[in-house]
Amino acid sequence: MEGGDQLRLPAPAKLNLMLRIVGRREDGYHLLQTVFQFIDRCDWITLRRRPDGVVRRVTPWPEVPEDQDLTVRAARALQQAAGVREGVEIAIEKHLPLGGGLGGGSSDAATTLLGLNHLWGLGLDQAVLAGLGLRLGADVPVFVAGHSAWAEGVGERLTALDLPEPWYVVITPNCRVSTAAIFSSPDLTRHNPPIKIIDFLAGQQENHCLAVVKALYPEVGAALAALSSFAPARLTGTGACVFAAFEDEAEACAAAARLESSWRVFVARGLNRSPLHGLLGLCPT
Repeated sequence: MEGGDQLRLPAPAKLNLMLRIVGRREDGYHLLQTVFQFIDRCDWITLRRRPDGVVRRVTPWPEVPEDQDLTVRAARALQQAAGVREGVEIAIEKHLPLGGGLGGGSSDAATTLLGLNHLWGLGLDQAVLAGLGLRLGADVPVFVAGHSAWAEGVGERLTALDLPEPWYVVITPNCRVSTAAIFSSPDLTRHNPPIKIIDFLAGQQENHCLAVVKALYPEVGAALAALSSFAPARLTGTGACVFAAFEDEAEACAAAARLESSWRVFVARGLNRSPLHGLLGLCPT
């Protein structure tokens, strides 16, 4: 937080602790069951008020054109929905990889929505912001809600969960997974039986995208094998990142130290509440 005409806010990553595909809607969207938990690895978004109504990204980022950037789209969607005449300059410090399954773009969008709601003094309910966010991406609502959650539908129907908050070792393989390619694969099983929260808590934590991801991106399979030598490793989302949980920071750091000569790896703490909400004084929903 800074104050006045400018805010600097975190956009935390998420892990999918489980991901099931339990159907498909007529419009092609997949019906999911998943569990989201935040980690303390973040992008950082700086929002600077403009009086002229212009929404502009000031960070050069050739990989993502400005008009396709979810922060810019989020700001313009909020501006239109609330009839705002002010604009904003958006600066992005990227620490979360593209195509990594950590939710970086969706988290950036949610931080933009919540931050501008504060900066522009709109006072909109978080449910309204989540609705706007859903139009940008299925993962945006959980970042707006700010609490670890069981999710259904396309990922927008949320039930808050209080989970253990372990230390995670996360490997980022040298590839960028296309979510569209995974969900359009003919090899993806789309009608798995649904489970209940109690089943997840009892250990049903598979990711139904894993087989397709490993087939299309061998680097992910290699990362899973490397990390599994220290603790059971899982895929987050549609990948590419893989993660394993450890009870304490020292154990996680020791594993990461042994992996870092061959892999891009980092250690992060699991969080049930988003650090963004703490800075803005919001109650997670």
